[in-house]
Amino acid sequence: MHRHALFRKKTRSSGIWLRLLWGFGYFGVTVATLLSVLLLPALLSKFKMQSEENHSFLHQKQVHFIQVTDDVHTQAKTNNSRRSLRSREKHLQNLWRHPPTRGFEPCVSPSKDYSGIENPRGYLLVHANGGLNQMRAGICDMVAVARLINATLVIPQLDKRSFWKDSSTFSDVFDEEYFIKSLEKDIPIVRKLPKELSTALKAHKNFRSWSSAAYYQEEITRLWDDYKVIHAAKSDSRLANNDLPSDIQKLRCRVHYDALRFAPSIEAFGRNLLERMRSKGPFIALHLRYEKDMLAFSGCSHGLSSMQMEELTRIRESTSHWRVKLIDPKEQRLKGLCPLTPKEVGIFLEALGYPSTTRIYIAAGEIYGGNYSMAALQARFPNLLNKELLASPYELAPFRRKYGPCSRGPSSLFRSLENNKS
Repeated sequence: MHRHALFRKKTRSSGIWLRLLWGFGYFGVTVATLLSVLLLPALLSKFKMQSEENHSFLHQKQVHFIQVTDDVHTQAKTNNSRRSLRSREKHLQNLWRHPPTRGFEPCVSPSKDYSGIENPRGYLLVHANGGLNQMRAGICDMVAVARLINATLVIPQLDKRSFWKDSSTFSDVFDEEYFIKSLEKDIPIVRKLPKELSTALKAHKNFRSWSSAAYYQEEITRLWDDYKVIHAAKSDSRLANNDLPSDIQKLRCRVHYDALRFAPSIEAFGRNLLERMRSKGPFIALHLRYEKDMLAFSGCSHGLSSMQMEELTRIRESTSHWRVKLIDPKEQRLKGLCPLTPKEVGIFLEALGYPSTTRIYIAAGEIYGGNYSMAALQARFPNLLNKELLASPYELAPFRRKYGPCSRGPSSLFRSLENNKS
């Protein structure tokens, strides 16, 4: 009985503690619930505000960083563009700059021991051949040859057998009076043979190509023993370039750069063309060498149609004074003996750095293939000009009457005037 009483006493004591614990727990939960309901929104609101402030601060930092980075990139890009522009401008200046002389100076004055021909032994007749530039070079050689063989030079006859059938005489193209007077201290020059020799027996000679002074002074001068007149059938490449007496080389230069002055009408016409081109800044005078006679003579046909190739072959075979008839076009091109096509010239000029706005004067005759051949060059350099675009029909009329519509005349003359006087 004592045990049961003790057990009940302990049980009642345990129940009281349990009820107290439960009451405290219920009270705690209630208080916690009330606190969460009343305080949590305020805490969340404060946290959100702080979070937004932090985010705004970070965003401002990020925007500032991005802006600074963009500014640096933009500045670097601007600096690069300026450097690139300055580099291009400098390159263009170099393109138009005259080539360096490297210390060389004109040296055409004769030496102290040089004197004119006192007793010429006979007369030298010359038939110049080829295009205008070939004939100019040939005439320079023939003046030197006349000096070497003690001859009086008769005013040369220009080529009338060429593909272009140009009927020009020496006085049509060059200032004949000035030619005679400017060389009077070098060789005697007459306009035509004396009457008494017009029917005399002549030594017709095709001078050997690239010959030395000794060839003319020894082999050719022997002809004076039997003849009073020596006729040179051709003038191109008849005199060597090297190992000639200094006074002979100087004489050639004096002829080319002084004595062979163009006729006054041509000189004035050429000056007008040059002034019109130069009035808008620097320009390129381009001789393409892409004319029908050049392609037919050289046998070059790269990029041409089969019909064009056949036409060029017929021209070459029917021109009797062109010796070589069978030509392999591919082999010619591989050897570098062909002119560049207009397209290749455009690529070349572009690679050199000339801008597409560059003005180009086409100093040549009719381009073979016409607009079709010129299309690729025109696409790269639209500002292509020629004498027909620069001069009026009235200004061209005198030359058309003389040279004909397809002649080399004015174009070749402009090209030579540009090379000789610029």
